[in-house]
Formats: sequence, structure tokens, C-alpha cells
Amino acid sequence: MPTPGAAAAPPAGAGGDADTAKLAVWKEALYERCKEAGPGNDLFSQDDLLRLDVIPNRDLLLLARVVQSLSDDKLFITMREASGQVLWKWRDAQEAHKYKQCATDEQVMVYSLIDDSGGDGIWSQTLQKRLNMHDSVLKNALKQLQTKGLIAPFKNVEHPNKKMFIKASIRPSDRATGGPWYTDQNLDEAFIEDLQRVVFDYVKRQSGYLSTHGGAGTRTLVPKKGVLKGGVDKGKKRGAQEMSKPPSKAVKTSTTAAPRREPAFLPLPAGYTGYPTVRDIARLLSSSGITNNTILSEDDVKKLVDVLVWDNLIEPIKIAGKLGYRVARVAKQSTESWAGREDPTGRDGGPDPYVSPYTEAPCGRCPVFELCEEGGPVGPSNCEYFKRWLGVD
Repeated sequence: MPTPGAAAAPPAGAGGDADTAKLAVWKEALYERCKEAGPGNDLFSQDDLLRLDVIPNRDLLLLARVVQSLSDDKLFITMREASGQVLWKWRDAQEAHKYKQCATDEQVMVYSLIDDSGGDGIWSQTLQKRLNMHDSVLKNALKQLQTKGLIAPFKNVEHPNKKMFIKASIRPSDRATGGPWYTDQNLDEAFIEDLQRVVFDYVKRQSGYLSTHGGAGTRTLVPKKGVLKGGVDKGKKRGAQEMSKPPSKAVKTSTTAAPRREPAFLPLPAGYTGYPTVRDIARLLSSSGITNNTILSEDDVKKLVDVLVWDNLIEPIKIAGKLGYRVARVAKQSTESWAGREDPTGRDGGPDPYVSPYTEAPCGRCPVFELCEEGGPVGPSNCEYFKRWLGVD
């Protein structure tokens, strides 16, 4: 008595070309159904494949032939769980074509591990240990795969002295290349410093209002205060949203006759919400052209900003549920630009030094502060550091 699938799939040789043509149709249909059912390369068991309703009469022998043919064409990857159950997942047709270019089993195994390593690549010695392959056999397989243009050697910034390999068709990951901060596997410190200076200048401009300190015939731009003075709304408190206007919207005060001084950026009032966010800074860098065609993500810009925060040059501040940034601590900032200046110290035109009366006075830096008391060996009345600081020595 014939099996349920015999009529649909005659044995090899009985149907000749007709059998081969039917097998090709079932192969294509099963492959396409797997792609639709598992777009993320999900694993399929034998029962899963039968439930796709491609194999007539749920014929196991026919399913085995179709799966074996797909595996021979490298379109199916066979995997085995710890329990012993066999599973399959589909492979992209273009990738399958690359696997078919591997002439030997050794080349297939080497290429498969390099494929699995993705954009991070894999060390040649790791290949040898995992495959337990003789050194000469591994070298020959790597040479053949490179000749066919399937793999390529590359340098990994985390392991500069290791011989790494990666698929020739993919770009190394940022982890492997160092991302936009590396050029030819070397940290581009000059590029990073230029970007930091531009970021600091931008944050500085957005962190204060321009004050010319008044001279005869000059006007000072001052942001609106929390309470209006004069007019019909005299004495009325303003909401924080009214303080979020940029410095350019400041109110012009009356002409003063104070002596002319250098212009400076002065702090904005409490409640101001216009401080720049990482997204604002990213847009500035993207439009400025300073990145030299290097694409910076918001995560990349966040790293630049974090360095400036760690250096105590800028500080984060919550604004309307978002995180903005302003110049740290300093009450007054120079209007000079830090970016593009030739300065060996790296500070000219940059942040003004923070001066605290406490740290400037000898007590703030006294090496014997804990021993200081009146009548003791060291005290205020006989402090040599104060005399030296006051210049009465």
C-alpha cells in the first residue's frame, strides 16, 4: 500500500525531471513560508515546518527531502539543542550564495564563525581554538576565503596587536573601530578637542545674556526679571515660561553712564528654560560642518558633553522635563571664542578660571588647618601664610 505522500512525490528516478521540478517548487514554497512566519530567523522544529501547510499530506519523507535540499543549498541552517532535538532556521539567499563558494568543509566552518562574530570580528587564534584545526589548515582556509573576497583582515582598536578577521561585506562595529573618535585606528585627539571647544562656546552663549557693562551712549541687554516694574502689569509675577525666551529677546534698559568695560556673558535668571539639550548640540555640530563628513549620533555627542561635565566646565540642569546644559559655576564669561584659537595651554579664550574667596584665602589651602587655634603653635594672630598673602611680610 503506497504511503500518503507517494502520489505527490514519486521516488527519485521514477518521475525524472517532473519529480525534480516538484521538489524545486516545494523548496521555494517552504523557504518563503519560513521567511514570512519567522522574519527574525526564528528556529523551526519538524512540527513547525509541517504546520506551514506546504508539504502535502504532512509527508515526513517528502519534508526530509525538501529540508535536505534547502540545507545543501545553504538556505537552511541545521541546529541541535542540548536535548537532541533538531531545529532549522533560514538564511538569506545572498548569504547562502557566499557559503556555496566555500569549496571545503574547513572553509565553511571558518566562514561560519567569522559570520557569527558580526561587526566585532574574530581573532585568528580564537578560530583555531574553537575549531581545533591544525594551523596550516586554518591558514589555507583563511587565504582561500580572502582570495574569494568573502573575508578581510582588519585592526581592532581594543586588540591592536591581534590578527582579526571580519566578513568583507559588512562594516566593522564602532566598538571595533573606536567609532568617530578614531582615524586609522588612532585616537583623533585634535578632532575631539576641536569639537569640545565648539560645544563649550555654544553652551556658553546659551548660558547667559550679553552685557556691555554700560558706557556712555551704550545699552545693556538684560533678561526680564521675575516681577514686572512699571506699566499696567506693575508688580505682577511672571511664570517660568516667560523666562524661557532666548537672550536675544531681552529688554533694553535705559542708557547708563558707567565707565565702559569689556563685554561679558552674565548668568540668566532662575527659571530660564532655554538651555541647550544634547539634541540641540547635535544639530549644531551637524550644521556647522566641523565634523568633516563624520556622522555623529546623539550618543556620540552625549559622550563629548559628558567629558565637559567631568571637567567641571559645564553642568546639567533640568528644564521642562528635559536635561539641558549651562556653564558651570562661573558667574561671568568672556565673549571670546574658544574654538579655533592657537593656544598651547588649551585654555586661552576658554572658560574663565573659577575664583572662590574661600579657596583664595590661606585658610582654604592651609596645610596645618586642623592645628590652627588661638594660643596654639599655629593661630590667626601669628599666621605666616596670612602675612605673606596680605603682603605685610
